[in-house]
Amino acid sequence: MATATKPRPRAAVEKTTAPDDTELQAVLLDPAVISRDEQNARTTDTEPDNELISSVKAIGVQDAISVRPRPDGTYTAFKGWRRAQAAQIANANAEQEERPLQRVRAYVRTDLVGRDSWTRFLSLVENDVRQGMSERDTVQAVELALVGMSDVERTQATRALGLKGDATKAAKKAAKLSDRDLRSATAEGMDLEQLAEFYEVQDVSGALQQLSSAQAKDAAEGKGGRGHWDHAMARLRQDLSETEAHEAAVKALADAGVPLLRSRFGYGEKDLSRPLSQLTTGLLNPITEQMHTGCEGHSARLDDEHRPVWHCSDPEKYGHKLTAEAKKPKAPVDEAKRAERQKTISHNKAWKAAREVRKDFITGICQSKALPDEARKLALRTVMSAPHHYGQWITKSKTEDVARFLGIKDPQEEATPGSGPFDALVERTGKAREWHALFAHAAAASEYGIREDKAWASLYGDQAKWLIFLEALGYPLSEVEAEALEAHRPKDATSTAA
Repeated sequence: MATATKPRPRAAVEKTTAPDDTELQAVLLDPAVISRDEQNARTTDTEPDNELISSVKAIGVQDAISVRPRPDGTYTAFKGWRRAQAAQIANANAEQEERPLQRVRAYVRTDLVGRDSWTRFLSLVENDVRQGMSERDTVQAVELALVGMSDVERTQATRALGLKGDATKAAKKAAKLSDRDLRSATAEGMDLEQLAEFYEVQDVSGALQQLSSAQAKDAAEGKGGRGHWDHAMARLRQDLSETEAHEAAVKALADAGVPLLRSRFGYGEKDLSRPLSQLTTGLLNPITEQMHTGCEGHSARLDDEHRPVWHCSDPEKYGHKLTAEAKKPKAPVDEAKRAERQKTISHNKAWKAAREVRKDFITGICQSKALPDEARKLALRTVMSAPHHYGQWITKSKTEDVARFLGIKDPQEEATPGSGPFDALVERTGKAREWHALFAHAAAASEYGIREDKAWASLYGDQAKWLIFLEALGYPLSEVEAEALEAHRPKDATSTAA
């Protein structure tokens, strides 16, 4: 839109009262003396549309804008710049259209002179509730505003925006999302913290869909929690870690000049390679990696843990012999066993991912202001009855989970000879927190009892009771946890799988 020729500024500034704010006094300004404030959060769609211009021509600017004064007698708008521009355009044609010149009601914020971060925050609040401000403007405004604030202002701002945790850090991450991903994620209703977490896993295939589904499940429960989201994030982080480990392993082979063998072959192609474990020298001695590095057929494949399995690409060509075992005809592939193996791998991974979400949930209980009565009773039962897993855990002198649950440093790192690892904790813990510490102790023992990756395959009684206990306190079970509990539930019970 072309910029209208601004009429010469009028010197008069007419005062008016602020209907909703007794601390501020509004004035009527000539729109020609107003320009855009550098801290205005809106950087896209900054010009007024035809609908707004028509409205201002007809009835003027109804809602007061907010400005900061400049030494030269002009003002900069950090709230309402589009409305101010509409008034400028209306005044440019007012004489020809026989309309009166417009004045803009504005709050002059002398208190914000030199306070750029807080000004940007107030602009963000203004624009965020109005239609048209882009997702990019929003996250960048949060980032720029919070960075320059004092600790007190930052606390006030994050509360006003309904944010939690390190909002500045979250805004920096969210601002790195592409415009497409930012629009898509915002359309799904993700908040700033969720946008930042999505940024971490955006490169994982299907990440947005998985997170959106998890978010919908959390919303459907209506408890204000984000357990399903946390489970989805744990799985996606695990997938990302797997991808990064694979890429690192491939790069290490490439840097070493070792070819990575294909795992798939087309019709009529034959895989001539063999792992070194199936090969011998001409004197029937085993061939090690060190011995084989000089062979032109030295190559590798990666196993499930992304570790290299050394191969020779063509043993016959390069003069190696097969072991007696390798000469035996290959048994036909047992599809049932292959499927079972894939299930074991996927379930082990899922169980491992769920473990971290579960421990975060326990941490929330241990650090809550009031410990649930059920948690107090479980801690007491554990100490009084000393189940098998509790006795095992005690003998191992494990401390890291207790420290994690209570939010303290692992005492093993600063253990004093001749004293128990938690003696110092006991001395400084007041009566109001004693049950929290005891529950952390019992919870760490229960987590030790369920630590094995394959525990999902056959939960025993105490393990199942522990998961059911956490579920009753509001922990949303992951799919693998719910599946493992099916055999321990009444037949008419329903699953709460993530």
